[in-house]
Amino acid sequence: MKNSTWKQLLTQIHSSGRRCVLAITGGGGQAIGKLLSTPGGSNSLLEAVVPYSLSALSEFLGGEPDQACSEPTARAMAMAAWMRAKVLAPAADPHMLVGIGTTASLVSNSPKRGEHRIHVALQTANQTTSLSLKLVKAKRTRQQEERLAAKLLLVALGEACGANTAACRHSLEQRLMQGEQILRRHQEAESKWTELLLGEQSFVQWPRGVSEQLPSAIFPGAFHPLHQGHRRMAEIAAKLTESEVVYELSITNVDKPPLDFVEIADRLAGIEKNDPGSRVLLTTASTFIKKAALLAGCTFVVGVDTLQRIADPRYYGNDQIKRDSAIHQIATADCHFLVFGRQVEGKFCSLGDLQLPNDLLRLCTEVPASEFREDVSSTELRRDP
Repeated sequence: MKNSTWKQLLTQIHSSGRRCVLAITGGGGQAIGKLLSTPGGSNSLLEAVVPYSLSALSEFLGGEPDQACSEPTARAMAMAAWMRAKVLAPAADPHMLVGIGTTASLVSNSPKRGEHRIHVALQTANQTTSLSLKLVKAKRTRQQEERLAAKLLLVALGEACGANTAACRHSLEQRLMQGEQILRRHQEAESKWTELLLGEQSFVQWPRGVSEQLPSAIFPGAFHPLHQGHRRMAEIAAKLTESEVVYELSITNVDKPPLDFVEIADRLAGIEKNDPGSRVLLTTASTFIKKAALLAGCTFVVGVDTLQRIADPRYYGNDQIKRDSAIHQIATADCHFLVFGRQVEGKFCSLGDLQLPNDLLRLCTEVPASEFREDVSSTELRRDP
């Protein structure tokens, strides 16, 4: 490896005009030193954070990830880093901001059961890309694996900054062992997705070309993945409301980073696969107050677990007045809830099992368990695919 090759890459990064935030856990921290030891670092690097413990990583992401070292976690870190760049450089063109997330599981002082691996993701206003590398175990020192992680991060950052990364990528690939290869995922954003992320649009209908009229029956959810319980709820709701039920997927979350473009594409593909021909509303409405303001007069299709959260003062800073105000705003928007029973903490619960404020209860219509009972969970499906 020629140091001059990597120095040229670092120089191009610093002169690109991009402003970057790096988030690194598990390995790859040497990249920070490389960036700062090359003149011009203040031109490109806004911040580098190392949320190394699980608690620190969970705080950075707004919630504990399904797995600390995984490609989706790297993407979530990259999105959180990009959002941080917006805060640190509010006057910058958001298209010139870059978030990098790196999570790795490398040689440690005790043998690891799982694979040694590196996941790096980059996020901009127009693309999400991830680079993943599984390493042959017991063939490198910690220092050698650290160097690989740092170099993979710098290649991803160079790509995001429009630098010529071919020589550095070739240098990196020459250090790989038989059976090792860098796996790449990439998703260019549709223009409307970028507008959603930048707050220039509040909703986008999918697929494109469908009616621009907002639907009257909305099924909000993460749909990660959409499963038979969701389909059955949508079918019953369509009959009861005598209208098309449209899935609503908010790309924003109250605490967590927004969905990245790979994640949006995956969720839409999953919905299409499991409920072909269905219609989806992508929104930036992370709360039911925002959903009601956007979709006044609609009926929300929800499980009792969702309704329970709407009624719980904990989600309003333990302020019952704020909770009651939120319910009042939903009622003022003439929105209602079609409520389905769900498993809650291992027990099937129906609307009648909940202690709800009367103002919220008046907005609800129950679907009895005799018409619907499905105990499948998206979370469990992700754990046991």
